[in-house]
Amino acid sequence: MRTPLIVGNWKMYKDPAGTTSFFESFRPLVERSRHCEIVICPSFLDLDTAVSATRGTRIQIGAQNLCWAKEGAFTGEVSGPMIRTCGCSHVIVGHSERRRYFGETDESVLKKTVAALDAGLTPILCVGELEKKNAEAVLAEQFRCAIGALSDGQFREIIIAYEPVWAIGTGETATPEIAADAHRLIRARAKCSFGADAANNVRILYGGSVRPDNAKDLMARPEIDGFLVGGASLNPVSFASIVNL
Repeated sequence: MRTPLIVGNWKMYKDPAGTTSFFESFRPLVERSRHCEIVICPSFLDLDTAVSATRGTRIQIGAQNLCWAKEGAFTGEVSGPMIRTCGCSHVIVGHSERRRYFGETDESVLKKTVAALDAGLTPILCVGELEKKNAEAVLAEQFRCAIGALSDGQFREIIIAYEPVWAIGTGETATPEIAADAHRLIRARAKCSFGADAANNVRILYGGSVRPDNAKDLMARPEIDGFLVGGASLNPVSFASIVNL
């Protein structure tokens, strides 16, 4: 059985005060939730506040990005070891916004995934198509370049997030059927590259306008192992309702 995982991606929102306020409201809403794992990824500036606010709880904290280098003359970058030292357990890699606005490629995503693993972080590796019509070809290529090059041991440590770009922040969500088809495709690729056991064990999340009103139908599909939630994760009540499905 794959344990469901619900990840909140706060993107470029909140400050330390807002982070503290969020967790004061959120913690009691999910303190009895044992059926899933919870990870929240604030901005870099709020990581220390988030780690302090969740100490002693089951809530884990992750970063939204990392540099592929451990250290060096890379102005403005943050390394995996730095993130790990903050108390984080996870990091998002290759989010569509990083690909679209900052030029990240499948090759750089692979380098960042390896860097995250080397730092003891669990990468949440994002894949997804720009348009509905070419989903299969795009996912196959992204898997080949950004995931297929991992070793068997590395693959066992990652989490995959399927996020159709046409559904991110648009209010248009992939139907449970579309999402499930994509997850099956990704798992089939994993089976070909890493074997049946690894494919059955890897968790594949869905991301793309996940809200309390559509999460239940999506989660009912056995192919979907959880969510990468954007806007709905900014509100403690909204996010808790997704966690507590």
